[in-house]
Amino acid sequence: MYKDRAFTENQLAEMMHTHGVRLSAQRIAVFSYVANGKLHPSAEEIFTALSPIFPSLSRTTVYNSLHLLKDKGLIRELEIQSGFIRYDLRLQEAHSHFICTGCGRITDMPMPAGIADAVLPDYAVGSVDVFIKGLCPDCKGRRKKDLKQIIY
Repeated sequence: MYKDRAFTENQLAEMMHTHGVRLSAQRIAVFSYVANGKLHPSAEEIFTALSPIFPSLSRTTVYNSLHLLKDKGLIRELEIQSGFIRYDLRLQEAHSHFICTGCGRITDMPMPAGIADAVLPDYAVGSVDVFIKGLCPDCKGRRKKDLKQIIY
């Protein structure tokens, strides 16, 4: 998956240019935060992380940049919880997302290629979103430890 590598600002700028996005330092920073992170950030998280670097950055600039990058096909929106949008790099292999119900972390998980065609061969599927919920290994270990303390 692309998430296993980091993109340079030049690579991101080239991707943006190729997709018809006018370049600015703030747009590149927003795209970099989504493309190089593994956190599937919300717009507010992006604003909070970038505002110390760009003191004049506004929430409107972050939202406008995210919408433009989405419209140009560089990122995609994930609505894992109703009304709460997170962002992910679109230019990567198909994958699912595991959401930990303990800590809230979202982890990319592999997904078999062509799953939509195998399940729905007569349909023209545009996208597939698979969200798996449960406990990550850390939370599962903590829960097990907590249960042992209660039992003994």
